[in-house]
Amino acid sequence: MTGIDVAAPPPVLRFADVGRDDVPAAGGKGASLGELMRAGIRVPDGFVVTTAAFRSAVAALDLGSRVAALDPADAAAVTAACGEMRSIVESAPLPPEVADAVVAGYHRLAAERGAEDLPVAVRSSATSEDGAEDSFAGLQDTYLWVRGADAVLRDVRRCWASLYSVESVTYRRRRGIAETDLAMAVVVQEMVGARSSGVMFTRSPLTGDRSVVAIDASWGLGSAVVSGDVTPDSFVASKITGEITRRTVSTKSRWHQPDPHGAGVVEGEVPENLRDVPSISDAEIVELIAIARRVEAHYGCPQDIEWAVSRTAPAGESIVLLQSRPETVWAGKDAAASPQKVAAPAARAFDHVFHALGGKRRAEG
Repeated sequence: MTGIDVAAPPPVLRFADVGRDDVPAAGGKGASLGELMRAGIRVPDGFVVTTAAFRSAVAALDLGSRVAALDPADAAAVTAACGEMRSIVESAPLPPEVADAVVAGYHRLAAERGAEDLPVAVRSSATSEDGAEDSFAGLQDTYLWVRGADAVLRDVRRCWASLYSVESVTYRRRRGIAETDLAMAVVVQEMVGARSSGVMFTRSPLTGDRSVVAIDASWGLGSAVVSGDVTPDSFVASKITGEITRRTVSTKSRWHQPDPHGAGVVEGEVPENLRDVPSISDAEIVELIAIARRVEAHYGCPQDIEWAVSRTAPAGESIVLLQSRPETVWAGKDAAASPQKVAAPAARAFDHVFHALGGKRRAEG
């Protein structure tokens, strides 16, 4: 497959139908998940609500001209306008063909998993997201443990609306990103009942060393790490030998877990017996390193990878990837003519991600 015909992509595409060339239709996150599946990497299955669906539902609202008229330095005006635009998008009815395709996609995925109300993550996937030059990571919304077709439809609209958040609009205006170049796809992906989650970089965030993998991990869903509710365990290992050269086991007092009463995520206290022990084993670190090497080799550049360890998957199949995107901080440093143009290196792998998110993102676990 050489890519989707973006002149008229359907409202919904399965992960198996998209790859790295399909960012215009599937957004950065959706295209990456499809590409990872093609590369033989374990990824929870799902589908993408394409940019064609976004355009058919949102383009007629003519919000691009309102964004283009905003002065990013006028915080009050931006805040007021963004509040209005988000409300408009969230309340706008979906075209019937889009709603029908999303509902059918969810029911198909649920039937394949044998769960009528299969819990899914509904995740924004902007067309300019996860690129090496313009990273929208953390500027749009993610909703976790969503159950039922009606809830999925609601959260698809909420993801679209997040394209008009104050942070996202200000970022685009300051970077000079044209509204005509932007659209929003939405990923609907089976949730992982994560025992542990985290991120890893296939080069050191501290030094830029490409011979190591830096891993941050914590108990439960990765949203606890991204939100700053917990300081994760940190590991550095040789990409060549697999030797763990540095390990820091933090006290992890908080975690995020599925709400036992239904949909959504709740924050709670980590049991005493888990707080001061590593959230991943050495064997899992070795497996993560092997996966990191495969993903980097497939894409041909250093990667920023989100992963989870499933509670229920068989041994040897428990680690799944939730996202992979190009590493941006050291890539920018390598390319920049002046060091002032790039972020300073951080001491922990996750610091760069948390800085980009501003502590606001409700990230997938």
